[in-house]
Amino acid sequence: MATLTINPTTISARSITPPPSPPDDSPMALALAASTPLPIPNKHMPTPTYTITKLPPSPVTPPASPPTEKATPVLPSSTVLHPPTAHLQIWKDPPIYSIDAATAAAAIHQAASQPLPPADKVFPWLHGLHSENIVQLTFFDARRKVLQRTPTCWRGVTVVKAGRPLENSRLRGAIHPAEILPAMSGSNGFLNVDPKEGFCVRNFHIQTAKLAAISDIIIYGDDRTSKETVKSIARRISLAQIKYRSMYMNHPDAQCPQFNTFVVSSSFSEFEQHHPELVAFDSQGLSSGSIPDFPFLERQEMCIMSQATEIAHNVWLGSTNDKYQAGTRNLFNICIETCDGAPFPTAPMLRLISRRMKDRNSVQDIEFPASGSVAASHWARFDIDAIMDMCRWIYFSVNPILIKDADGDTKMEDRDPGKRVLIHCLDGYTETSLLALAYIMYAEGLTVHEAWIQLHREKGRNFFAYQTDLQILLRAQSEILRASPARHEEDAASVSKIAIPRWVSKSDGSLPSRILPHMYLGNLCHANNPEMLKELGIRRILSVGEYTSWTKEEEAAWPATHIMKIQNLQDNGVDPLTCRLDQCLAFINAGKAAGEATLVHCRVGVSRSATICIAEVMKRLKLSVPRAYCYVRARRLNVIIQPHLRFMYELLKWEEGQRIQAGLGVKRELEWPTIAREIALMNRPYSR
Repeated sequence: MATLTINPTTISARSITPPPSPPDDSPMALALAASTPLPIPNKHMPTPTYTITKLPPSPVTPPASPPTEKATPVLPSSTVLHPPTAHLQIWKDPPIYSIDAATAAAAIHQAASQPLPPADKVFPWLHGLHSENIVQLTFFDARRKVLQRTPTCWRGVTVVKAGRPLENSRLRGAIHPAEILPAMSGSNGFLNVDPKEGFCVRNFHIQTAKLAAISDIIIYGDDRTSKETVKSIARRISLAQIKYRSMYMNHPDAQCPQFNTFVVSSSFSEFEQHHPELVAFDSQGLSSGSIPDFPFLERQEMCIMSQATEIAHNVWLGSTNDKYQAGTRNLFNICIETCDGAPFPTAPMLRLISRRMKDRNSVQDIEFPASGSVAASHWARFDIDAIMDMCRWIYFSVNPILIKDADGDTKMEDRDPGKRVLIHCLDGYTETSLLALAYIMYAEGLTVHEAWIQLHREKGRNFFAYQTDLQILLRAQSEILRASPARHEEDAASVSKIAIPRWVSKSDGSLPSRILPHMYLGNLCHANNPEMLKELGIRRILSVGEYTSWTKEEEAAWPATHIMKIQNLQDNGVDPLTCRLDQCLAFINAGKAAGEATLVHCRVGVSRSATICIAEVMKRLKLSVPRAYCYVRARRLNVIIQPHLRFMYELLKWEEGQRIQAGLGVKRELEWPTIAREIALMNRPYSR
């Protein structure tokens, strides 16, 4: 067999290479479609791709990894649901048991309190090892057949809702039957979700179905679902368990675990009354707020991060949410929405709006082209003039000229405090960048690079600017500064002689993402621009598996103690990361103690480095894995973080260790299949 050499390649922030996902007409895709969240504009998925090269025949060697634990974890001998003989058997062939709401709740809570098996005991099986997928099998060393066996150390609890969709009467982690069963009711067995083609270590969408097959399964319905419907689904699941056990649980050296099917005899209202902590959506379809909701958490964190702040006198930068918040609309007299497809406002249009604003209580809405919406090569002289006109109009709207009498005095009733302007877009940080930077340059008399740093550091704004924004503003810089009211006439001649720092020419327009005041998340391009990092106040660099290519002069300017390199850590689904977390977090903490920010980077800044940032957020802010993931995801701006399956699983195990160390005991807020399912749902709109 030929050796397969798989190497990550550098990906542009704009490129989108979707990870494998269920076909759009598959039962699982149809089941998930109804609950797929709407995409957040300007989020992009830079997925590591792989080049597969055939080499002469040689032994297949998977990437290096540290020795695994020798002790093999075993299933608990007794749980709430096992052995099932403690419960009423309502069907013998296939076996189905009945439990009440209290027993179901106890089983769910107990499962969340049991330690997860070590990662090396369930991977690479969780990646998806289809018997016909030669690429995936070869990479994970097909000669070691033990890797393909179903793990015998997992006993989960899967909750299935029969009947109506999941939008109401939903328990924590509940799934639709179509996510684990074939569409045809006469088909036996669970869905075979292992990918038959390609190589991927981010198969989040298959985790629910894979682990349901090695879990006890609880089926319930809402108060409008008949008992026959629930039993029908239970019968199919019980038959699938029997078939799976006979086909895939053939372990000659271990006793084959047996998993069972249970139906809840209680009404859903009993869960609402006695176990509200397990209710995600009540019978009316209202969220309880007690269960982490990934899309809601991401949007909540985005609103917090991008809430309106004053970037210049009377000029605010924020999200569209700031415009529509109850009771705040009248705070702004002018709302400028930057969006794709918007034309430049013409000078006559701006004069007309000025006349309308004589009524000081009126609110005027204007559109302006979004950042990155037009390639720099297409920008004509007219476009630069339009930017200048807009900046000039905003400036004199917020800084009105005072009309004085013959004595040089201004009457109190004639004093105009100026209009309040909100520059906004839906996410609050992407489409507004071009206009916000141009205005700061004009109003403050700053160069491009000064405006870039001031908006981020002094004004505290997280923003994403495209390379085209940088090129356009560099082209218009001289004219903006000559026209700036903040510059004196004697400075105008020196404008054309302004030197552009070297870090500007090395920048692609983007800045590393500020996750916490003392920690930034970025890519290799950011790390290879040390001058820019110093301008941002970053004094330490944590390189995860990828190393910088600095000049000797650049290396000499950084103390060796301020650089940490984590070696032999690839984004391959094999190399473990949590064994390195303590040293990484200690390095970041040392920087915080010294008042120095740390850049954490890998190649793209979405997997290895993102995992470390999630761990730091978990430890620093005392957040669970789901909440810390959404926190970091929101602050990575237009790039979607993508720690692969093993990294996310390891974070759950690391959280266990942190809780045990703190004397809190094991208690997961969400189970692994639910976390994986929610991540798959959030990524799905961007992977089409």
